[in-house]
Amino acid sequence: EAGKVRVLGCSNESAYGLTRSLWASDKFGLSRHETIQNNFSLLNRRFEDGLSEVCREEKISLLPYSPLAGGVLSGKYQEGNFPEPARFTWYREHSTRTKLMTERFLNERTLETTGQLMEVAREAGLSVVTLAIAWTLIHPFVGSTIIGATTVAQMPDCLAAAETTLSPDVLAKCDRITRSIPYPMG
Repeated sequence: EAGKVRVLGCSNESAYGLTRSLWASDKFGLSRHETIQNNFSLLNRRFEDGLSEVCREEKISLLPYSPLAGGVLSGKYQEGNFPEPARFTWYREHSTRTKLMTERFLNERTLETTGQLMEVAREAGLSVVTLAIAWTLIHPFVGSTIIGATTVAQMPDCLAAAETTLSPDVLAKCDRITRSIPYPMG
């Protein structure tokens, strides 16, 4: 009523939770969620399992965060590397919670998937960062993708995704990798 909230959104919600909130909004005449912010990347495609359908049908816009899976999709952790100052370099020794997160994001399956995606990107003449971010943007339920960078030098590959069109061949290769290594983050 004061004009301070223009659009309602939720984060880290399930298909059931989002649907229930929309039902409650309709039943009680309340403002509804117009957007959802969930983790969505080539390493974590769980959003496609049910939430994407809710978003398409209900005209809810996904604002995916972590399109690079915490930097894993940049390739910087390949071959056992833990560069400084990188998130999982610090996380792996910080606390029980961050150690578990490191294991979820950095495991044999995520590293194998990343390696294969790096090859797809190379063949397409793209950085794997550009490929991964551009991939999130092709989905009709995505309104915008939330990116982050530690240094200015990382920004060109991130921003290039906004003007990158992925070919059907590249998309098919990404899908084949997903089918061969389903749910690499668990």
